[in-house]
Amino acid sequence: MPRFFSNKRLILLLVGVIVLVALISFSLRDRQNASLPEQIVKDVVGFGQSIFSKPTHYITGVIGDIDGVLNTYSENKKLKARLSEYASIQAKLSDVGAENDELRAIIDKEENLRDYESIHATVIARNPDQWEEKIIIDKGQSHGVEKNMAVVSAGGQLVGKIINATPLTSTVELLTTDNRDFRVSAVIPGKEATFGLIEGFDKSRGELIMKRIDSSFEVEEGGLVISSGLGGIFPKGLLVGEITEVSTDDYGLTKLAYIRPAAKFSMLDHVIVAKRTSQTDVNGTDGGGTKGTKGEDGS
Repeated sequence: MPRFFSNKRLILLLVGVIVLVALISFSLRDRQNASLPEQIVKDVVGFGQSIFSKPTHYITGVIGDIDGVLNTYSENKKLKARLSEYASIQAKLSDVGAENDELRAIIDKEENLRDYESIHATVIARNPDQWEEKIIIDKGQSHGVEKNMAVVSAGGQLVGKIINATPLTSTVELLTTDNRDFRVSAVIPGKEATFGLIEGFDKSRGELIMKRIDSSFEVEEGGLVISSGLGGIFPKGLLVGEITEVSTDDYGLTKLAYIRPAAKFSMLDHVIVAKRTSQTDVNGTDGGGTKGTKGEDGS
């Protein structure tokens, strides 16, 4: 008896499946004049599909919204990280900009110390008794020449300075003068610049004397010496000469160097008067960083 009921249930299940398949096939037919039963079947199947499709669409929409929120959160984190990077970059740029402005100011100052207007002149007189000390040139106040302007040779080597100017001529005191008050703020360029003062001329050696060199600096023979531009008279970068010997001075506290002049003082025909476009305090420093010591002589 139980087996009969079991077979009966199986038969009913198969019949139900067959009926369901038939209903679905009827609903899928594309007929313009469907019969009433077919219309009923289509409506029933459509209603069932709508019942299942709405929750499905709702769940799909919710899942899509959650995914969108997660994507938005992820993008928001990335944007915040980029904003932090941007703020850091802005801070670095501001710092670099300030440093750049400072370096430009230093470079501009450096160039200003070198800048000068050139006034070309010819040597017109030279006293035999002061052959190594003074020359007279054919340019004066009417040409823009003034006292304490630097004078260089045609090749750019430092020669001396103007000590007197008339409307049409000027007198130049040479580096080889006996005047001990004639001083030039100079520097020995290198990885670490070494400053000092050109003070005096050794006639027996035919060489200039550079004094007040800090004893802690290494100064070697063969090094070049140029004007530092810090004394207020001579522009920066004018070649003075080459070091031939280094010794100590002032009881070993400072060093002294002998310099072979780069200019040929005995053969001066044409010179250039350098009118500086930037001036510094003559009495500020000695060019070596020692405050209170007079630099280039401006008398």
